Amino acid sequence: MLRYIFRRVLYTLPVIGLVVSLVFLLIHLVPGDPILQMLGEGAPATDIQAARHAYGLDAPLGQQYLHYWKGVLHGDLGLSFRFNQPVSSLIAQRYPYTLQLTLAALVVAILLSVPAGVRSAQRRNCWDDRVISVVSLFGLSFPNFALGPILILFFAIKLGLLPVSGSGTFAHLVLPAITMGGALAAILTRMVRTSMLEELGQDYIRTARAKGLPESTVVYRHALRNAMIPVVTVLGLQFGALLAGAIVTETIFSWPGIGRLTIQAIGNRDYYLVQGCILAIGLTYVAVNFLTDFVYSVANPRIRQ
Repeated sequence: MLRYIFRRVLYTLPVIGLVVSLVFLLIHLVPGDPILQMLGEGAPATDIQAARHAYGLDAPLGQQYLHYWKGVLHGDLGLSFRFNQPVSSLIAQRYPYTLQLTLAALVVAILLSVPAGVRSAQRRNCWDDRVISVVSLFGLSFPNFALGPILILFFAIKLGLLPVSGSGTFAHLVLPAITMGGALAAILTRMVRTSMLEELGQDYIRTARAKGLPESTVVYRHALRNAMIPVVTVLGLQFGALLAGAIVTETIFSWPGIGRLTIQAIGNRDYYLVQGCILAIGLTYVAVNFLTDFVYSVANPRIRQ
């Protein structure tokens, strides 16, 4: 296991280097001058040149790249043009909110998809299987930017049960988590159903039933445990989709996370802040993939071989 983890860490290092390099290069391909955006078109040329020198944007691209790498290794992602604060400090303030929302959406998706997928597999081609299939198809077809306002109109404005936007309490988390977790729940429901159908037809399931084990034990302790192995992989891959969906969801619900901060930074052409936000999201995705590989190897020992 230690050799496997060490090997996966070595595989992850080049990916991290590629993510850092792509974030730096892509942000410099965006047209426009962030200094002009910050100071205004009518600013004196001397002030523009002084600001460009202060932020290191007048140096050659190669020198900026090396300076950026040095800052990343030391946890220094530069100074925000808009907020005049260290980017690392701004991300540290907003990142916990995005992580909280993403994990809540993941919990919502698992709580909805696992019972629905198991039920659909047990009742194959019955009325409840068809109902679950239609609902999951509806969930796949409904985007976050449409589901979020509908939930706000119904639960917050018409019924008055939940707050419209903001953060601070558990009630503020409910609607954004459902908005993000709904589409993922639809995907996972189909995955769980497919995996459970495959496992329920295996010989060891027939043997367990022949031994007189309760059906709940056969389904949840034996079949579901093996059926969740491919689902774990999908969960890791979809975590990145949740992070991307957080940008839209956080904007709709005014959630103070890193996704909303990214939109603000893009609107202000805040280069260093955009770099920092995208880098944080990319590195989180790499870390989640690494943890997914680890969990997958624990669940399926044959992977380590």
